[in-house]
Amino acid sequence: MIRRSIPLLAALVLLVSVAAARPALAPPDAPELTATTETLTAPGMDGRRAGTPGGELAAKRIADWLQAAGLRPGGEHGTFFQSFPVATGARVGAGASLRSMAPGARTLEVGRDWTPHGGSLRERVSSEIVFVGHGVTAPGYDDWAGVEARGRIALVLDGAPPHLSGARSTRLDKLIAARRAGARAILLVTDRLPSLAVTGTPVRIVSASITPAAADLLLAPTGTTTAALVRRIAERRAPASVAGGARAELDVALEPADRMTENVVGVLPGADPAHAGEAIVVGAHYDHLGIVGGKLYPGADDNASGTAVVVGLARAFAAAGPQERTLVFALFGAEETGLVGSGQYVRRATVPIERTIAMLNFDMVGRLGGAAINVSGVDSGRGLRDAVADAARTLSITVELRDSPFGPSDHSRFYDAGAPVLFFHTGSHADYHRPGDTADKLDGPGMARVAALGARVIEQLSTGPRPTYVTLARPRREPRETGSGAPVFLGVAGDRRAESDGLYLSRIVPESAAARAGLHEGDVIVRFDDRPMDSLEDLIAVLRGRRRGDEVRIVYLRDGLEHETSATLDARP
Repeated sequence: MIRRSIPLLAALVLLVSVAAARPALAPPDAPELTATTETLTAPGMDGRRAGTPGGELAAKRIADWLQAAGLRPGGEHGTFFQSFPVATGARVGAGASLRSMAPGARTLEVGRDWTPHGGSLRERVSSEIVFVGHGVTAPGYDDWAGVEARGRIALVLDGAPPHLSGARSTRLDKLIAARRAGARAILLVTDRLPSLAVTGTPVRIVSASITPAAADLLLAPTGTTTAALVRRIAERRAPASVAGGARAELDVALEPADRMTENVVGVLPGADPAHAGEAIVVGAHYDHLGIVGGKLYPGADDNASGTAVVVGLARAFAAAGPQERTLVFALFGAEETGLVGSGQYVRRATVPIERTIAMLNFDMVGRLGGAAINVSGVDSGRGLRDAVADAARTLSITVELRDSPFGPSDHSRFYDAGAPVLFFHTGSHADYHRPGDTADKLDGPGMARVAALGARVIEQLSTGPRPTYVTLARPRREPRETGSGAPVFLGVAGDRRAESDGLYLSRIVPESAAARAGLHEGDVIVRFDDRPMDSLEDLIAVLRGRRRGDEVRIVYLRDGLEHETSATLDARP
């Protein structure tokens, strides 16, 4: 008995000695946090929009900070970066061509006479041309009626006939109609050739835009012109579709050119063999809106402030030495485009989500003033409420505890995946998503109090029992339609600054009207009750005229194929 107790005693003494030798944790102070936010909002960062040089510069600077602190890389291939596309893209390949099959006709010049669409199928089509007016179907009017488009190249005018008052036909409407009609390709006649980014929404048809002059070259064998066909439609107030007499060969050669961004992840491995396999994720998003309409949106509070707190905590914990559990410091990209970066992390977590005992999210923590610190999600895991309350009491910090783990920030991705969460926030303000969100308006001492509270909670979670995940009833809220003035919501998030046509869905709120209707992340809404959708603002506008219980028809694209569903709208609380 005595011989066996000596090694055990020695081990206990060693553990106590190691703990005593570890430096005391010193949370980041106001000058450090202020300096970090000033760096993140300095010239060259340009608002840190995901997928831009400013966003890339911010990610590299954050990685340098984590490396200098002594953290281990938690990204891919031994780096601090976890890369992912923030927008799919393409560039014209060397083989792209369009030419008339008439003898002696010249090959049209890509970029001047025509351009492929970024979302086109990448194929070659050689076929007869069929002119299908504006490609519009409306009550009493159908450009596609009486003309055989199957297997042919449809030549379609932009817009809608002038006599159809109020009719609106978008590019996606025309591509979907051509696909349904069986056309192998579509050439959209337009005065100004669009960029590949604008036409990047995938539709499973070969497609391109062409100038009127170039379209006339293709139509030359028929003896008519686009101007003449437009006059015929206006005079007859009826379709003037024409098939036969002209052939063309279209080769859409595109190369991938996705716009990439990254999460930045650093790891401080745990010291307790029994708990080192479990992780606490300490996170914030570092991206913001960038430059919009020529104006700089610096995003000091949203979310250079949260980024500064997480980087400061990473430095503090690295200097103090390992905790019992592993700490993962994650700075997310593309939060502003629908929580894309945190969604990417959850799918490819540095420490698996099932071994993530809690996630602490710091978003807009720079304008505390004399107010209480808001900490949400305290009921998402048993023990979290007590941990935060005890930490606040120990530090004499005033907090406002909120039950709900739901909300339009990165922690919601973790909660949806099964991890308890805490959301630290100091409230919204008039500069939210405005150029006036500048670093000089931040409260450095207030940020230091937030960091101190976060540090104390992390220490308690690292040594205490694992919080048990709690499934809570989801409130009827929607992340990106909040404040729209609409009495109802659909339950989607989208990028307000997306370039491609259609409304790209970056997030579907679980249990919402959109989720019940079967919509998924990555779907593109084309029409909402016969109203074309090209932006989140289009959706917000149409929702203002709806009521709870209204059933709406939604046409959407998934993997380039069109689908239709119906949704019953929920009320906004």
